[in-house]
Amino acid sequence: MRQFRVLHSTPCSCQFAPSNCRTWSANAPGVGHYSQAVKGGGFIFVSGQLALDPVTREIIEGDASQQIERALQNVATVLKAAGSSLDSVVRCGGFLKNMDVFAAMNAVYGKIFGPHPPARTTVEAARLPKDTLVEIDAIPLE
Repeated sequence: MRQFRVLHSTPCSCQFAPSNCRTWSANAPGVGHYSQAVKGGGFIFVSGQLALDPVTREIIEGDASQQIERALQNVATVLKAAGSSLDSVVRCGGFLKNMDVFAAMNAVYGKIFGPHPPARTTVEAARLPKDTLVEIDAIPLE
């Protein structure tokens, strides 16, 4: 199974036509009809990733820390498919089912990104797809 494909066969001139630079990875499954990432303006915009198991395509069992880590692993998988990595991320958005797990978000975020993490916004969301505990999007430099 291919991990990366460009959905349009035209050359990627992202500064002017970001719709020509969409990526998809089978190893970071989604739950809707959207691009997992779109390149444009020197950035890669990664759609929100859930704690989906890439094999079963279901939310992993586990606590908030485990789901946060899985969601960030899925972000990393999409970035790899787009030719990037977590090292290039300048901003993340975190959506938590319950703000009581904010400390878990901070702990996992620190573990994954180290002492110089990207900027981040974290909000509590009333309901997330598949009733997951977390959804995380990212914006790295291209």
